[in-house]
Amino acid sequence: MAFPGIVRRLIVLLALCLTGVASPASADDSVSLVRSSILPPLAAGDGATMVALGGRTVMIGRNGAWALAADRSAWQPLDRSHLPADLKPRIVASDGQRAVLLQGDARAMNNVAMLQLDNGMLSLRALPAMPQSLTVAQAVMHGGTVTIAGRSADGGARLLDLTPDYRTWRMRAPWPGAGAPTTLTVQNGVLYLTLRNGTAEDLWALGDKDGWKARGPAPGPVLAGAARAIGQAHVLYLVSDAKRDTQLFSFHTITGAWAALPYRATGGVDAAVASGNGLVLAHADGGRMTFAVAELERQRRALDLLDWTIIVVYMAAMLGVGGYMYRRAKLNSTSDFFLGSRSIPFWAAGVSMFAGNTSSISYLAIPAKAFETNWDYMTSKIVTVVGLMFVAIWVVPALRRLNLVSVFNYLEQRFHPAIRMLASALCIAMHVGGRMGVVLFLPALAIGTITGFNVIGCICILGVCTIIYTALGGMRAVVWTDFIQVIVLMGGALFAIGYIVWSLGFTAIEQAAMASDKTHMVNTSFDFTQPTLWGFLILILFDTVLTFPKDQILMQRALATSSDKNAGRSIWLFAAVLLPGGFVFYVIGTVLFAYYQAHPARLDPLLPIDAVFPSFIGMELPHGVTGLIIAGLFAAAMGTLSGTINSVATLLSVDFYEKFARNPTQKKTVRFAEWMTVLVGVVGIGLAVLLSQLDIHSLLDLSIELFGVLGGSCAGAYTLGMFTRRANAAGVGIGIVAASAVTLAASIFQLVHPYFYLAIAIFVSIVVGYIASLFFPAPQRSLEGLIVPIGRFGRRRAQEDEPSTSIS
Repeated sequence: MAFPGIVRRLIVLLALCLTGVASPASADDSVSLVRSSILPPLAAGDGATMVALGGRTVMIGRNGAWALAADRSAWQPLDRSHLPADLKPRIVASDGQRAVLLQGDARAMNNVAMLQLDNGMLSLRALPAMPQSLTVAQAVMHGGTVTIAGRSADGGARLLDLTPDYRTWRMRAPWPGAGAPTTLTVQNGVLYLTLRNGTAEDLWALGDKDGWKARGPAPGPVLAGAARAIGQAHVLYLVSDAKRDTQLFSFHTITGAWAALPYRATGGVDAAVASGNGLVLAHADGGRMTFAVAELERQRRALDLLDWTIIVVYMAAMLGVGGYMYRRAKLNSTSDFFLGSRSIPFWAAGVSMFAGNTSSISYLAIPAKAFETNWDYMTSKIVTVVGLMFVAIWVVPALRRLNLVSVFNYLEQRFHPAIRMLASALCIAMHVGGRMGVVLFLPALAIGTITGFNVIGCICILGVCTIIYTALGGMRAVVWTDFIQVIVLMGGALFAIGYIVWSLGFTAIEQAAMASDKTHMVNTSFDFTQPTLWGFLILILFDTVLTFPKDQILMQRALATSSDKNAGRSIWLFAAVLLPGGFVFYVIGTVLFAYYQAHPARLDPLLPIDAVFPSFIGMELPHGVTGLIIAGLFAAAMGTLSGTINSVATLLSVDFYEKFARNPTQKKTVRFAEWMTVLVGVVGIGLAVLLSQLDIHSLLDLSIELFGVLGGSCAGAYTLGMFTRRANAAGVGIGIVAASAVTLAASIFQLVHPYFYLAIAIFVSIVVGYIASLFFPAPQRSLEGLIVPIGRFGRRRAQEDEPSTSIS
């Protein structure tokens, strides 16, 4: 069944939006808002030192010490009786809670001490002296480590680390540039050092794997010791001009671009420390200190009537599809609700697989990853396509002939009902705990970032609409709404690419991408802490080739087609769409890199890297198109969420309700599935709301970790069942338990990157499961139809083209 009228109207709406293109933003228009205010002055005396301690701004002078009150209305006295009377540090570095002081004279600094603030009292603890005295230096505290960059008496560059236990100094590779260090800071694990050589100021960066790299000249002389990292990819600097005025600048560590922020201090600044989302600036006037604070605030552009109209019309259309399906088929049979009466065209099923695979995580995280790094992760898509060819030829047709509803019914037929229910329970936990909450929360977070709309309200609207059309329409509604959502999703993505190409020109984008190697795709390194070709081959071998049937969400769409042949065709189409679809999202990241390198002031330093695409949507695109792409964000979430809800409801109904209910009928099973659709959706909403209240560094990493811990252990059962004859229920059960224990241990002790948890779980379950099976009797019954007939390539049965009607 097709919906040409709905699709045609959506395409017309898209075309109308594309005609409303606005002019590109000016590179001089900053999206950042800087709030400035004057703080109370303080008579601290000559040579006073400003430092951040205990989350407060502290001034230390010879005649006293003071901390700025929480409301910034006054300076409160502190007890400095435990400090030397002549304390006058040359260099100060702070992490906001503690500070490290470098002391000495103009010819040599080698004394190091830790300064702390406890209950209003300042204390000083001596640290090991540096192995070599420095004449000029800068320091930074990061992750418990103290790093000092300076020059020795003979002019040599020195880079020193004090280990987190504060006992041992370690020499690191010095920078190759000339000049004296003026600032040193750390952003995302990378050291950033400015060097002054005469009137020139150069920036260098040191990463763990890349060594020192020149990042170009600064826009002017920077204030010594005043750099601070902010957000996930920016560093703030204070830059002086010829008039001794000081301008606030941001440096974007990904694009390497400097942007002037809307704040200028006249008369100069003598010192600055981090405070909140900005800096406290101090200026000495004799023994009197004057202060000002400059803090960044997020700016948002409100949606207008056209944006809201598009979003509301889109949501109403999705609900309309569910209602139409409900009126057309009353869904009194399990075949109708779970498999769309096995009448879904293969092309619709294949596109629906792509929609289910392309979640809001893909729509936001992949462009952000390509923006930050390159196309290394694109290799996984290419390898996945190769793996799907194997699945389409051998695995899916073999399982399709078993007439399954739940893919875990295969494990019952091959092994035992207990294996089926154990694997099904783990799969439900994986999708509900590791996917639904993240899929709902990410687009809500993005839309909140763009518009300021309440995140919890957005979660509820998105979740409730998806629950309604999924409960009303069953699998048919899932597949056909997926088809519409792919049009909206890809239409918005393609428009974003076209808009940036039109704004910058293809040549400028190509030059920016080539200069930074942004399209590098294949990493053949054997370092498995990186996204390498070999790592992807291993993961796809385990996650796609050997264990594809574990994915109820994708398999249910293949099972809903009319024949074995069409089931295989749906996988072929999914593979064909997956590669260009994934390519589009990586291109978005690359063109965003070029855009913000050309217009650095248009990127808000406070936004996380994952919000780069939503920020572009909200701040740069014309109204109407913004609403369309927000609808695309909804589409990405709803496509994945609806498939997950329907599949989990299917598993609860077929694997558990029909097993334990008394006299279950198809009508009762469908009603139970409808209620489970609502319940599962509500649980997903609750988890998304919970995530919105937690401070989680990376939702993508959390999702990957939960998928590996919960979903990998049972996946190996399919490999043992489909490709071996010796495996039995007892051995497979032992393998599942062992894999769960090993993966949980790897997670608790952080033995490897979470990306490898899934492969570890599958590998352990296969190896342990097969070895354990050798200690129990081999299966005595016939395994005909349960073993994948790899040796029969080219001799497929004629019956595979005939439709299947029975339900297991």
